[in-house]
Amino acid sequence: MPNGLKTALLLGLLSGVLLAIGQLLGGSNGLMLAFVIAAVMNFGSYWFSDKIVLRMYRAQEVAAGHRLHTIVERLTRQANLPMPKVYVIPDPSPNAFATGRNPEHAAVAATEGILQILTDNELEGVVAHELAHVKHRDILISSVAATIAAAIIMVARMAHFAALFGGYGGRGDDRDRGNNPIALLATIILAPLAAALIQMAISRSREFAADAGGARITGNPYGLADALRKIDAVSKKVPLDANPATAHMFIVKPFSGAGLMSLFSSHPPTEARIRALLGGIR
Repeated sequence: MPNGLKTALLLGLLSGVLLAIGQLLGGSNGLMLAFVIAAVMNFGSYWFSDKIVLRMYRAQEVAAGHRLHTIVERLTRQANLPMPKVYVIPDPSPNAFATGRNPEHAAVAATEGILQILTDNELEGVVAHELAHVKHRDILISSVAATIAAAIIMVARMAHFAALFGGYGGRGDDRDRGNNPIALLATIILAPLAAALIQMAISRSREFAADAGGARITGNPYGLADALRKIDAVSKKVPLDANPATAHMFIVKPFSGAGLMSLFSSHPPTEARIRALLGGIR
């Protein structure tokens, strides 16, 4: 299935989970409330998510002449994109991300750690990957997914507190629905779990597309492949103290996870990404 179609279906499923929770908890009124919550959170994410995340990681803008700025400027011309703002994050863990609601309002950020361990060829691969995210408007897609997932979690917590303090519900059938212990359990536990799984699936599918797009921008998949190996190895030894809500933004997941936690990974396995880059295996 093409990545674009897969992403659209997953976003639709994620929205459906939120609306279903609203319907389950409050009938038609709950459905409308869930819709309003999703709309407000998506509006805020669209306009302010880039500023929030850059401030969260203490990113500092760099000017022309800086090594990272020079590489971003050159690859931006090759990708036929507007020049984004360029930031460096004061952190020794190697990682990078792009943010912004569209190509005209984009930013590329990289940590001091990644600048220290990568050659120019490898850093070009990383920057091209991030520019591919910008070109594909993945930042907007991931922001929408993250805010809908956050809304689902918020509504589930409201249901949990309502159950603790004497139940919830409307009138008639709505109240019976709210007092159903199976429905309540599904809302409190299963809905956030489903939201997290869907959000991570969206993020993983976009990473493969950005890897391929980055290779097209540079004309060389080996720089990114070598960079991914280095970043993956070093970041496990020097993890980034990242907010889980922003983990999907980075080129490599900022903290490790194994076993069942791999289901919630915001990124595909690094070796799978390298195989896809070098061998066309998807």
